[in-house]
Amino acid sequence: MADSTTSVMWFRRDLRLGDNPALLEAASDGAVLPLFVLDPHLWDPAGPSRRAYLGASLRALDAQLRQRHTRLSVVRGDPVRRVVLAAKAVGARRVHVAADFGPYGRERDERVEEALGEAGIELVRTGSPYAVAPGRVVNGSGKAYQVFTPFSRAWNDHGWRAPVDPPSGGSWVELEDGTTDVPDPDLPAGLELPEAGERAARARWEEFLDRVDDYDDDRDRPGVEGTSRMSVHLKYGEVHPRTLLADLAQRRSRGAATYRTELAWREFYADVLARRPETARDYLKPEYARMAYDSPGEQLAAWQEGRTGFPIVDAGMRQLLATGWMHNRVRMITASFLVKDLHLEWQLGAGHFLHWLVDGDLASNNHGWQWTAGSGTDASPFFRVFNPTTQGRKFDPEAAYVRRWVPELAEAADPHEPSSQDREAAGYPEPIVDHKAERLEALDRYAAIKDR
Repeated sequence: MADSTTSVMWFRRDLRLGDNPALLEAASDGAVLPLFVLDPHLWDPAGPSRRAYLGASLRALDAQLRQRHTRLSVVRGDPVRRVVLAAKAVGARRVHVAADFGPYGRERDERVEEALGEAGIELVRTGSPYAVAPGRVVNGSGKAYQVFTPFSRAWNDHGWRAPVDPPSGGSWVELEDGTTDVPDPDLPAGLELPEAGERAARARWEEFLDRVDDYDDDRDRPGVEGTSRMSVHLKYGEVHPRTLLADLAQRRSRGAATYRTELAWREFYADVLARRPETARDYLKPEYARMAYDSPGEQLAAWQEGRTGFPIVDAGMRQLLATGWMHNRVRMITASFLVKDLHLEWQLGAGHFLHWLVDGDLASNNHGWQWTAGSGTDASPFFRVFNPTTQGRKFDPEAAYVRRWVPELAEAADPHEPSSQDREAAGYPEPIVDHKAERLEALDRYAAIKDR
C-alpha cells in the first residue's frame, strides 16, 4: 500500500458512496477530495431533465458527504484543466475514477491522464458503471459478440464481483478556491422528475423487489406499474448494477430472470458502443443510410408534441414531456412510428429522446433506436412495422395509459381508435398519416436498398 497521502475522487457516473470501488481505492490512500467537474461539453447540450436531475443528484451526494463532515467540491470548466488544478491544490498524488467507456469519456480521460502525468500525478481507474466492463466479454476467438443472446450467456458466465461497503471512517479535504454552486435550473412548466440520490435509488429498488416476480408479465403494460424505473438511478450511478444483481440472485422467479436479462441488454449496448463509437450517430449497418428518408417538418413537430392522432403514440410523447421518461414498450412504438410511418431518420428521434429523457443514456438510447430502425445489432427486421392501434390494444387493453396521458379521450367509446365524432368533441386531431399506406411505402423503400 502507498504511504498515506491525499488523493482526489473524481465523481462522474457514480454519484454514490456505497458499492463504489474507486472511492474505496481513494480512501486507502489517505485523505480524499470529493470532486465533481461541470463539463460544458456535457452540460451545454443536455436537456432540462438531465440538467435538473444531475443538480439534484449532486446535492444528494453533497448531503451524504456533509454527514461525514465534508462536502462535494464542484468546479466548472474544461476537465483537463480543472482536475489538474484541483489535484495540485490539495497536493494529491493520485486521481481516482471509475473507467468511462463512452466515446467522449474515454477520449477526455486520456487527455486528463496525459495532463496529470506531466504534473507527476497518476490517474487510477477502478471499476466502471457496469457489472462487466465493456471489452471483457468475448467469444472463443477473443472477438466481441455481434448478437445479444450469446453475449448474455457469456456475460452471465463471466460473472461479477460482489458489492462493496462504503468507506468507513477516513479523512477528507475540500477545495478552498474555485468552486461553484451546484446548479439548480428551473424545469419547464408541467415537467416533474423523480427524487434523486443514492437513498432514493435504494428505496425505489426495495419497492420494486416486492413486485419483481411479476415483472415478466407486467413489464410490457404501460398502464400498470410494472417496471422498476431504475434506469435513471443507473444512469447517474446512484446505484451500481452489481447491487441489483446481488439482490436478484436471491430470487428464483421468471420475473427476476427477465430483469437480469434487461441489465444484460444495457451492458451489451455499452459494449457495442465502446468498440464502435461511431454508431452513436452513424448507422451500424451502413446500407440503411442509403434508404430514402423524408425531410423533417411539421410531422416531426406533431410527433414530438404528441399530436399525431394515434393515441398510444401521443400518450408516450406526452409522458416524455411531462416526466422525462417513457415506458419502454411505448418507446418502441413511438420509434417505429417515426421511422416507418413518417419515414424520418432514427437520429432525429434519438436526439429528441436524449434531450428530454432524464435517464438518457447514449448507448442504450441510440442503439435502441437503431434496433427499431433495422440498422443495429439484433435489429427488429425493417419489415416488422408496428401498427400503433393494434399495439395499443394489445399492451394497454383497458386504455388506462391512453386515458392517463391523452385525457381528452377518456370518455371516448374506443380511446385506441376514436371515431371522428369523438375526436371532434375532444378536440383531438385526425391521424396525420394513413398507417396502412405508409407501411407499404416503408416496405418499398426497404426493398429499394435490398435490391442494390
